[in-house]
Amino acid sequence: MALKHDASSKFVPRAAASSSSSPTEYSEQLLGGVTPQQKKQRITGIDQDELQDPKLLADPESCFCKFKGAQIHYKIYDAESLAPNLSKEVTTPQDSDTTKSLGFPMILLHGFMASTFSWHRVMKPLARVTGSKVLAFDRPAFGLTSWVDPANHSPTGSRDARPLNPYSIMFSALASRYFIDVLAAEKVILVGHSAGSLVAVDTYFEAPERVAAMVLVAPPILAPLLKQDFSKDNRRGKNNKKQEEHSNSDSHRNPILRILSMLSKLTKHIAQAIMNILKRMGDMINYVYKKALSALLRSAIGVMLVRMIVARFGKALFRHAWYDSNQLTDHVLQGYTKSQKVKGWDKALAEFTAAMLADSSSQSKPQLSKRLSDISCPVLIVTGDSDRLAPPWNSRRLSQFIPGSRLEVIKNCGHLPPEETAEEFVLVVEKFLQRTFGASQEQRLQVVT
Repeated sequence: MALKHDASSKFVPRAAASSSSSPTEYSEQLLGGVTPQQKKQRITGIDQDELQDPKLLADPESCFCKFKGAQIHYKIYDAESLAPNLSKEVTTPQDSDTTKSLGFPMILLHGFMASTFSWHRVMKPLARVTGSKVLAFDRPAFGLTSWVDPANHSPTGSRDARPLNPYSIMFSALASRYFIDVLAAEKVILVGHSAGSLVAVDTYFEAPERVAAMVLVAPPILAPLLKQDFSKDNRRGKNNKKQEEHSNSDSHRNPILRILSMLSKLTKHIAQAIMNILKRMGDMINYVYKKALSALLRSAIGVMLVRMIVARFGKALFRHAWYDSNQLTDHVLQGYTKSQKVKGWDKALAEFTAAMLADSSSQSKPQLSKRLSDISCPVLIVTGDSDRLAPPWNSRRLSQFIPGSRLEVIKNCGHLPPEETAEEFVLVVEKFLQRTFGASQEQRLQVVT
């Protein structure tokens, strides 16, 4: 698959923003027009009347490509082209000869309200750890990936009656597969942080043969409450069958017992029918509720509410994610809120939220919690011991439901291990890769020599 990308942003200077088609028009429609002084609005410190095109906000390393009608922003680092001293912030052990020969590229998938910036401290060190390419891209609604209107979204050459929603998890999973082809790799290592873990797992189920391993960082994947024991279920079923056969033999002898048995079965069937009706009613009410909420989010009122919520709670959410909020410097905060300088960011975030509601109510595929045992590739789960958004106890349970997975808990760390404890995070990933692929790589080298 040929890559169509535009790296011209490397040489495009920042320009003054155009005031035309500002997202504040939604508020104006509701308020019936405002004066220039009232029109001024700042969200997380960003003037919303000075929003820009994504390419004008790009870094020198930024690249852009078209995928199914969306202009996606991504960054890529290649171990071969990097200098020996890869990062001022993070250093890795110098004796990683085993991982240098891995040959598996890595794709990094960010979480909610994040972007490629989430990986800025670890991308280059991870490239050296893998000895290959490391790629991170901004999912639609975040970073510098452009706003796409789902109502008018129809990729060039697409014959689909209902084009895939660019803000859905499935779209991000297909974009991940696309970038596997961009990397010209048979297999890759997927690293998903927070909501990016959902994308990583969905990508795995879409193409398990293309995934060498997964690293799930602070995953918000809810682990099942009970681990089903099929052997016990089988024994229980056999015992129930024996009891039923014994009861039937007694009822044939006694007509009163036979009538009571029939009444008992009839009562069970009626109760089951009532429960099924109530469940369907509940599902229908839930579906209608989510449909109405999605419609509200896509309206002018919904977009205005998104802006108000981000303005009110945006910075507080970032601080809550950190173990030590003092580490949240102005530079880091600006990196995470850069997407709010992009034209249409509020509409995109509203569409993303609506898409998440649609994904959660979809009946087209089994619940993720019921598919965890089907994962067969090596999996590392990384969590901070003080994560308040995706608590470590859930990660511990999650590791019990994914066969052969490994759990690493980083001390004095919140929801952002790649940011808060970058060095330890890289070391944890490196040890996992050495343990998983190191022996096989050494054997290959011995055969070659």
